[in-house]
Amino acid sequence: MSILIRGARPLGGTATDVLVDDGAIAGIGSGLSGDEVIDAGGLVLLPGLVDLHTHLREPGREDAETVATGSAAAALGGYTAVHAMANTDPVADTAEIVTQVARLGDRAGLVEVRPVGAVSKRLAGEELAEIGTMARSAARVRIFSDDGRCVADSRLMRRALEYVKPFGAAVAQHAQDPRLADGTACCHEGEVSGRLGLPGWPGVAEESVVARDVMLAEHTGSRLHVCHVSTAGTVEVIRWAKARGIDVTAEVTPHHLLLTCDLLAGYDPVFKVNPPLRPEEDVTALREALADGTIDAVATDHAPHADHDKDHAFADAAFGMLGLQTALAVVAEALVATGRLDWAGVADRMSVRPARIGRVAGQGGAIEVGAAANLVLVDPDASWTLEAADVVSRSRNTPYLGRALPARVVATLFRGRPTVRDGKLVNGLAP
Repeated sequence: MSILIRGARPLGGTATDVLVDDGAIAGIGSGLSGDEVIDAGGLVLLPGLVDLHTHLREPGREDAETVATGSAAAALGGYTAVHAMANTDPVADTAEIVTQVARLGDRAGLVEVRPVGAVSKRLAGEELAEIGTMARSAARVRIFSDDGRCVADSRLMRRALEYVKPFGAAVAQHAQDPRLADGTACCHEGEVSGRLGLPGWPGVAEESVVARDVMLAEHTGSRLHVCHVSTAGTVEVIRWAKARGIDVTAEVTPHHLLLTCDLLAGYDPVFKVNPPLRPEEDVTALREALADGTIDAVATDHAPHADHDKDHAFADAAFGMLGLQTALAVVAEALVATGRLDWAGVADRMSVRPARIGRVAGQGGAIEVGAAANLVLVDPDASWTLEAADVVSRSRNTPYLGRALPARVVATLFRGRPTVRDGKLVNGLAP
């Protein structure tokens, strides 16, 4: 069945009609017709969003999230592909487990689920995981990460970079020196942590690891990806590395683009994330780095947690917050509303570059005839409020409940099939 998207504005440009048929864009322009029509007058048409950093929790923590519920949250947020991180139980450190995760994604059928393989066995940081077999598996793993834990051992990190190179894969580093930011650190080290009496996490714990890793990437000639950049100092290291021609890419989360450590004053554990929220000057540096391309991509670090893990005193609560359903709106508030990015820039940072970094074929492509119809329609002028009933994740740890947000996702098409219409999951697709 063909679908005519009538009056959409590709990348925020001039309105036109777009015909989708058999999973691809079949025509662009006037005089087109389809079996079904989506009225997109005034809406911006973007390539489907691609997330490099999603925690789907399955297998092992289905009380917090499943591949199906996380896929639903992703579709509602305008995503058509997500990368599922490896810190599951059991850890995704073998071909069998990454293939299982990919099949669960296929079964849900809402987004393309690309598993991320662990760098080290059991995330222990001692012995390389089965990188080659995961890369050659049906899951086609092209990103490897121990996210949640830093690959602190320099020799192991060097070996990982060497092992992924023949596959064109990347090592995605959670940059946190465990000697500078140990297991007790729970917020940014500075005036706020001192006033609240909380153990601090200094920016140099991130920056020093990134400095080491870009030198290892240069030495090995391999691909390094820096997860959830959070400090102005890390931005400068990445900018220096790119100027030297080192093959390094980086991501920033929506919450690090909008929220600051001042929000910790009430000890609300919803604001406890890793890396921690930073001061305003770091937020400004991150926005500028995303706008000028030093930081390549926005990645949600969607981290669902059950109430019994998150609802504790701040120091004892689990790290992380939800991100998939609200990411586009937060980026619109932080970057589009402030004039740092236009909608073409949003597409580049949230779809084109993430797809390129993850080596995801058929995602993040140009809106042109013959391209795969992974698309999202956005109302750029909308103002909406996230209510608890709107959250489809199995967890509720989001800081945006009750907050007015801009730029609402109206429709998402995955491989030419609508998964979201009028801001709701299509009937029969709910997890």
